[in-house]
Amino acid sequence: MAGETPITVIGNLTADPELRFTPNGVPVANFTVASTPRTFDRQTNEWRDGEAMFLNCSVWRQFAENVAESLSKGMRVIVSGNLKARSYEDRNGNRRTSYEIDVIEIGPSLKFAAAKVSRNQSSGGGNWGGNSAGGQGGWSGGNGGQGGNWGGNPGNQGSYNNGDANRGGGVDPWASAQTDEPPF
Repeated sequence: MAGETPITVIGNLTADPELRFTPNGVPVANFTVASTPRTFDRQTNEWRDGEAMFLNCSVWRQFAENVAESLSKGMRVIVSGNLKARSYEDRNGNRRTSYEIDVIEIGPSLKFAAAKVSRNQSSGGGNWGGNSAGGQGGWSGGNGGQGGNWGGNPGNQGSYNNGDANRGGGVDPWASAQTDEPPF
C-alpha cells in the first residue's frame, strides 16, 4: 500500500510475547525486538556492537495466538512489517514520537538454531491462512490468517490485506486452473 514504510528487522525478543484480548475478544500480541548493529573495526580486527535499537511490535487474531505460542524471550527472530509512527504528549507536556512495527511476517532465525514447524488445522482449502469466517485457523501463510487468500476474504477485518489481491470480488481466479497444461 502507498504511504507505508516496509521494514525487516533481525533481533532478539526482550520478553515473551504478551497475548491479550480486546473487549470484542480479538487476540493481540505485543512484543519487543532488540536489534544491535555490528561493525567490523579494521584496526583491531574485531567486530564491535553498536547501540541497540528496541522496536515494539504487534500482531492480531490467529497470528497473535501463533506468535504467543511459538516464540519466547531471547529467541532470535526475523520480523517483517510496516513501520508506524505514533505521536503523543508525555507527562511534562512534551511531544514525543514512538515507532512500532505492524507485523506481517515473523519467524525464528535459523542461523544458530533449528525449528520444527507444524501447520494449524484448516477448514478451508487453497487459501492462505484465511477462510470465509475471517481468517481463523489455517496456516499463517505470511500474514497470520489475516485474509491472505488470493481471491478475497470477506471476513477479513485485519490491518493487513494483500492489496489488489483482495479486490477480486471473492472469486479465486486460479481455483479452476488445470495442472496439466499452462494457460498460454
